[in-house]
Amino acid sequence: MKKKYWLDERRNVLRLIAVFAALCVGVLVIDAGFDRHDEFPWEGWFGFYGFFGFIACVVLVLAAKELRRLVMRREDYYDE
Repeated sequence: MKKKYWLDERRNVLRLIAVFAALCVGVLVIDAGFDRHDEFPWEGWFGFYGFFGFIACVVLVLAAKELRRLVMRREDYYDE
């Protein structure tokens, strides 16, 4: 019999997504209440750091997929 994990149930996954979404909204609400001492004008935009972090993460993932071709070895590379 296959062991069942807690993330195998769709209901638990939806709860986890809801918690993460609520945390993101909470951080955006908190961001509106702080007066930051910005060095550049775009740092003062509402939610700048959240959006910047998301875009940077996506760019890193896409770059890693492309760079994988450069460093990837044959499957039997260490067998020789």
